Amino acid sequence: MMEAEAMTDIKKLVGESLAEIVDAVKTGGVPKAEGPKAGGPNIRVGLMAAGSELGSEELAKGAKLALEMYGGVTPVMIGPRATPGYDLDWIETNDCEADISEALESALKEGRIAGAVALHFPFSLGVTTIGRVLTPARGRAMILASTTGTSATNRGEAMLHNAVYGIAAAKSLGIEEPTVGILNVDTAQPVFRALTRLAERGYGVKFGSSVRRDGGAVLRGNDILAGAVDVCVTDTLTGNVLMKMFSAFNTGGSYEATGWGYGPSCGEGWKNVVSIISRASGAAVIAGALSFTASAVRGGLPDKVAAELAAARKAGLDEEIAALAPKAAEVEEEAKAPPVEPTDEELHGVDVLEIENAVKVLWKVGIYAESAMGCTGPVVKLPAKYTEKAHNILQEHGYL
Repeated sequence: MMEAEAMTDIKKLVGESLAEIVDAVKTGGVPKAEGPKAGGPNIRVGLMAAGSELGSEELAKGAKLALEMYGGVTPVMIGPRATPGYDLDWIETNDCEADISEALESALKEGRIAGAVALHFPFSLGVTTIGRVLTPARGRAMILASTTGTSATNRGEAMLHNAVYGIAAAKSLGIEEPTVGILNVDTAQPVFRALTRLAERGYGVKFGSSVRRDGGAVLRGNDILAGAVDVCVTDTLTGNVLMKMFSAFNTGGSYEATGWGYGPSCGEGWKNVVSIISRASGAAVIAGALSFTASAVRGGLPDKVAAELAAARKAGLDEEIAALAPKAAEVEEEAKAPPVEPTDEELHGVDVLEIENAVKVLWKVGIYAESAMGCTGPVVKLPAKYTEKAHNILQEHGYL
C-alpha cells in the first residue's frame, strides 16, 4: 500500500515537472513571474487602450498575453473598449488621447492602479525610463539605462544618473548585485572614471566586463549583442535607438516583437512607476512591459531609486556631477607641437571629446603626440619612450 502511494507521489511530481517544461516551451522560456516576492498579490497595472499603430486589438491582446504568460499582474485597460475585449478590467473613456491620459493619471493618483504602461506620458525634466531588452547572441535580458525622457541636460551628468537608476531598476527586479557597463559613446570614459571613484569611496557599483579579450567595463557592439552585463549605461537618445533595434530587428522595423519595452520611469523624488511602450510595440512586448512594471512596483522602484541616490551622494555623486559639467573655454596661448618623432605606442582610455586637449597637454611638456581613432575608440599615439611619463601626466590632468 505504501509502495503504491509512493509511486503515485512520484508520478505526480513527474507530471508537474513535465507540465512546467511544456509551459516554458509554450511561452518561449519566459518565467511566470519576476522580481522579489512575485508570488504575492497581483499588481494592478493600467494600460492605454488606444493609440497603437497596430490597432487597439493589439493592446488588448498584449494584456491578455500578460495574464497567460506572467504571474503577479492584473492589466487594467484605460480607454475605449476594444473588440474583442478578452474579459479584461476596463476604465472606459472616449476615444480621445487627452481623455485617456487624464483617466490614467487619475487612476494612478487615486490608487486604482499601482503602475501604468503608456504610449506617451508628460515626464518632467529629470525623469527618464529604464528599458529592458532580450539580447540576441545569448538570449540574455539586459537593462538599458536609459531609453526615453531626460535625466539631465548635460550628457555626462545624465549618464551618471542613468547608471544609478539602472542599478535601482535591476534591484527592483531582484538582481541584488547587478553588473554595470558603459557603452562606448561620447563621454563614456569620464563617466567610467566618475563611477570608479564613487566605487572607491564606498558606492556599491559592480562593474561587468566586455566579452572581448581585453575586457573592461567600457562596452562595444559585441557586448550589447551578447548581453555582457546586467545594466548597460548610455545616453537616452542612443538607448532609444538600441531599444528599437533590439525589439524590431527581426521584423524589418515595423513591429516590435521582443523585449519588455522602454521601461519604468525613474527620477529624484519621482513616485510613479509609469512605463513606456512604442506605438509599434506588439503584443509580446506589451505583455512584457506590463510584467516589468508590476515587478518594479512590487520591488519598490521609487524607494530603490532614493536609496541608490543617497548611497551615491554619500560617496561624492554631486562632486562628480560638477566635474562632468562643461567647462568654460580658457583663453590661453596655443600649444605648439614639438618636433615630429615616430609614434610606435598608443594610450587608450581618453574620451573622444577630450582627445585633442590631451594631445596639447603633452605638447606643452615637450612630448610629441598625435590623436587617432583605433578600433576601440580614440587613442593618443606617441613615441614608446614617453609612455609612462605621458600616462602619468594625462592621469594627473584627469584624462585617464
